[in-house]
Amino acid sequence: MQKRRLGRTDLSIAPLVLGGNVFGWTADEKTSFDLLDRFVDAGLNAIDTADSYSRWIAGNKGGESETIIGKWMKSRGNRDKVVVITKVGSDMGQGRKDLSAAYIEKAIDASLKRLQTDVIDLYLSHWPDPATPYEETLGAYQKLLAKGKIRYAGASNLDAGQLRAALDVASLRGLPRYAVLQPEYNLYDRSSFDGPLHDLCAAEDIGVITYFSLAKGFLSGKYRSEADLGKSARGGGVKDYLNARGMRILAALDAVSARHSAKQAEVALAWVIAQPGVTAPIASATTLDQVDSLARAASLKLGPDDMAELDKASA
Repeated sequence: MQKRRLGRTDLSIAPLVLGGNVFGWTADEKTSFDLLDRFVDAGLNAIDTADSYSRWIAGNKGGESETIIGKWMKSRGNRDKVVVITKVGSDMGQGRKDLSAAYIEKAIDASLKRLQTDVIDLYLSHWPDPATPYEETLGAYQKLLAKGKIRYAGASNLDAGQLRAALDVASLRGLPRYAVLQPEYNLYDRSSFDGPLHDLCAAEDIGVITYFSLAKGFLSGKYRSEADLGKSARGGGVKDYLNARGMRILAALDAVSARHSAKQAEVALAWVIAQPGVTAPIASATTLDQVDSLARAASLKLGPDDMAELDKASA
């Protein structure tokens, strides 16, 4: 499968990243192993997770997803074939979002241990931390880079002003810059990335991997009324999309998917993949059929008429 370079880094990834948020949540260890096997067998190579996945589940404390991925890579002996992306800074019991140097120094070792690896390919600041200066956070990443514990640093959930400020601090202080951004972006949720943030990433050659690329599952087309919300554990997060604009987008997805004999989710992901400045969307799967669908999405080419129809519906 054709790989894409991730910004200015030397990391090359397939145009679809597997979301690890379901591992240890809606996918147990055995199922997760099967999903991961199918994913790499399809020629895909990047996996996204976070230290906090899946702390929101009763009985979990965080780290469950990283632990499963680590066991899988160890058992398959394929660490060198996989691009591992994980995140730091979410509340893991410390009571706040934390990107302080002291916290990062402890968190990286915990993630490396769970992942059973010596180095993380891409380490992301999960959330902004107003209490910690960019200089301190980027300084912590500089030390991790020097020690060989991470290959690149990036960030998630920054707006254009925050990203610009972080880049300026890196340049002024000779610190590592954020090489990759992970924003929320999909056919429905476009406003936070389209515009200044997109333009900044393009101008600075920052890799972009999008999360909630299927709008929490809404763009799969299986949620069309409140009666459908009980179809999965994630259904509750879809309710806000059940409006006139959401239905208009689903109608366009229905039309385009019919023309390509594809699933709505495949079209929605292909739309993100085709966006200038986007390296790859992240999407998760809980069944082998869904992994196969992700692989098809990574190869689906939409024409200008398809893109125009989808853009018009999401306007």
